[in-house]
Amino acid sequence: MGHAGRSASVVCVGTDRSTGDALGPLVGTLLEQRPVAGLRVFGSLRSPVHAGNLAEFLPALMEAAEEGPVLAIDACLGSYESVGSILVQRGPLRPGAGVRKELPPIGDVAVMATVNVGGFMEYVVLQNTRLSLVYDLALLIAGSLRLSFSAAASPRADAPLRQP
Repeated sequence: MGHAGRSASVVCVGTDRSTGDALGPLVGTLLEQRPVAGLRVFGSLRSPVHAGNLAEFLPALMEAAEEGPVLAIDACLGSYESVGSILVQRGPLRPGAGVRKELPPIGDVAVMATVNVGGFMEYVVLQNTRLSLVYDLALLIAGSLRLSFSAAASPRADAPLRQP
């Protein structure tokens, strides 16, 4: 399903102060480096959206929600078998749930990438997550969004898909 021509926003949640939690800011930075027309980005390495400043972004996010769909991206912890997987689901993202923080839900669609194993000492686990895994997941998510929200999202039936 392509979204070419529609306005949408992506909220990239996380912080650059923790390797495991840097997924969102990395995705935001990658999208800012190669912008897609009609795709508004909140959250990057230089200007992260995280638990400490989320309230500041809420007015702009509410305004963005009136203009089109809002996708929220965040890292999460999960089972050993799910590390490296990406889950996309309808409904808002609940940031901070993995580290037991109560934050407002964000977005119409949640994109969550499992960066490490959860269940014990979550903050330490996030701080000791391999940056290579987080970066690879960020590249995949940013490339997928770029493809989905660009003219390449609706190729001719006989044309091969191009790499983003």
